[in-house]
Amino acid sequence: MLPHKIQLEIVTPERRVVSREVDEVILPGEVGSFGVLPGHAPLLAAHAPGVARVRGGGRDDVMAISSGYAEVLPDRVIVLAQTCERAEEIDTERARTAVSRYERMLRENPESDPDVIRFKLSKHLARLSASQTNP
Repeated sequence: MLPHKIQLEIVTPERRVVSREVDEVILPGEVGSFGVLPGHAPLLAAHAPGVARVRGGGRDDVMAISSGYAEVLPDRVIVLAQTCERAEEIDTERARTAVSRYERMLRENPESDPDVIRFKLSKHLARLSASQTNP
């Protein structure tokens, strides 16, 4: 028998961001977003910086999540992330400033490591996007 809900845990080194039963989870994967519904096949996936969406319990949550891993089981999803912020926790102006700073660094500092800068830029673009999203 398929489960009707998913127990979702999203944790970072600093805190537990989410711990609740949900209907659906959408995560930013390394090669594109992927969704998880109850009864999903077991999966271990890397996720990239992006916007995560959680639906269930009469509410939708939007979060900016950085890289990490997700373990998916038919009745449970455990997400380990470097960072994760709920949309309402994000300071939009700070995110916008960080995006501008890293875009400028890409343009003006050709001797710096562009992969590191792009990674940091993608993290702050996700923060900015999540902060401006209404679930």
